Amino acid sequence: GTVTFATSGPNTRTTQIFINTSDKPDGNKFLDSQGFSPFGEVVSGMDIVDEIYSGYGESPKQGQIQMKGNVYLKKSFPELSYIVKAEPVDFESLKI
Repeated sequence: GTVTFATSGPNTRTTQIFINTSDKPDGNKFLDSQGFSPFGEVVSGMDIVDEIYSGYGESPKQGQIQMKGNVYLKKSFPELSYIVKAEPVDFESLKI
């Protein structure tokens, strides 16, 4: 899974991130062509990523998230999953 910043147009990025779960070869090719900015990769724990609730799809409205934050999300999307902790790791120390 590639961790990627969302974009709001050419040569931009937002503070929103997503994990591309495509398992196709060159799964990021489409996103790369759209100007998305990958900055990380899930190197272990994809089973946890697969447990993130995906039932809402693209339903949350970006403007509402920006204006109302978690108040909007918790009220409108009660099943939404939250990441409460993520840690950078030293790539050299990984046993992959």
